[in-house]
Amino acid sequence: MSPHTVPRTPRRRPAGAARNYSLLTGAAVVTNLGSHGALIAASFAVLEAGGSGADVGLVAAARTLPLVLFLLVGGALADRLPRHRVMVAANALNCVSQAAFAVLVLAGDPKLWQMMLLTALCGTGTAFFNPAAEGMLLSSVSGEHANRAFALFRMAMNGAGIGGAALGGAMIAAIGPGWVLAVDAASFAVAGALRAFLDVGPTTGAPGGGLLADLREGWVEFRTRPWLWSIVLQFSVVVAVVGAAEAVYGPLVARDRLGGPAPWGVALAFFGAGTIAGAVLMMVWKPRRLLLVGTLCVFPLALPSAGLAVPLPVWGLCAVMFFSGAAIEVFGVNWMTTMHQEIPEEKFSRVSAYDWFGSVSMLPLATALAGPAETAFGRTQALWGCAGLVVAATALVLLVPEVRRITRKPPPVKGSAPAPAEAAGAVGVTPG
Repeated sequence: MSPHTVPRTPRRRPAGAARNYSLLTGAAVVTNLGSHGALIAASFAVLEAGGSGADVGLVAAARTLPLVLFLLVGGALADRLPRHRVMVAANALNCVSQAAFAVLVLAGDPKLWQMMLLTALCGTGTAFFNPAAEGMLLSSVSGEHANRAFALFRMAMNGAGIGGAALGGAMIAAIGPGWVLAVDAASFAVAGALRAFLDVGPTTGAPGGGLLADLREGWVEFRTRPWLWSIVLQFSVVVAVVGAAEAVYGPLVARDRLGGPAPWGVALAFFGAGTIAGAVLMMVWKPRRLLLVGTLCVFPLALPSAGLAVPLPVWGLCAVMFFSGAAIEVFGVNWMTTMHQEIPEEKFSRVSAYDWFGSVSMLPLATALAGPAETAFGRTQALWGCAGLVVAATALVLLVPEVRRITRKPPPVKGSAPAPAEAAGAVGVTPG
């Protein structure tokens, strides 16, 4: 028999995979309830302390800079250590930093450097948390059910984001941003307690190679896949300009033209409602060309920046936020399904770290420069520039052949052994 046709024993999911998926989903709901309101609260805490748009950008940059600095290390550690321990430790750091931020704001007269330091600590926790969380989620789902499971997870997570954004905006208007930050700290404590009960078996990586060797392996997986690095480059631009529009220009437009934080919170909630609609769609729709369909759905992310540039009335802004949220959720589910299908399970967190690293690499610079760009060009022109960059970056990535050609793999026939290539590429399972 040819070595290329030797049957292999099918790999199976870990015994606690279903339980892990439920715990991960519940914890994500809790943290999103707190964090979506806290993002708005941080911006308005700066403004209420007498800060300018440039100061809002600096605080936002302080949150995202540690992502760039520590994501790769976080991804390598998450493939070497039990992922749930990395997640719980990161949640503990987030809890402490947000609690200190809340006390600072509630005590009155917070200094800019203090707010930047505390948001930087929160960003550091996120840098270690994200690769571990994504690797844990990908490994808790089987290939046959991946599309539906990812859609359901994202629907629950984004549904919590709706409530968090709307409640956060209302709470800021009623009692101030400090209490919203305190709620966020409590949500991290609860979520960390839930994640402590995750069932994690022995790590699948080879710890003897060292951290640098792990990073090199992750880099090889990343750079040898044109579909992966091209879309990450695309999102380095998209995330940067959308992040600047949402974290800096959105609160300023809300303050000057929409009536304050509550309408902006409602608009963000409509974006979340759109993501739920997109997730519901993806629970029943399985497009064959995963990345082509997903990339086409990134174009609508230009609409919120354009809507703020006009600016649209609140109802119009809510409409474009809803549509763009639905569209980007189609991309998100297709992206996770592609990663699940194409990346080896033992390298999930490392590859996810390179994904996160590339995607957020320009975000600190964009948020820091948002204020100076407004001064130099005007807020309206800066927002139109954000919209144009989303369209340009997305159009360019469609030129990559793999982005247009990667297709969904059919599920294996029950009772038959997978082919070696399929077994080597299968993810979401651990060796039997």
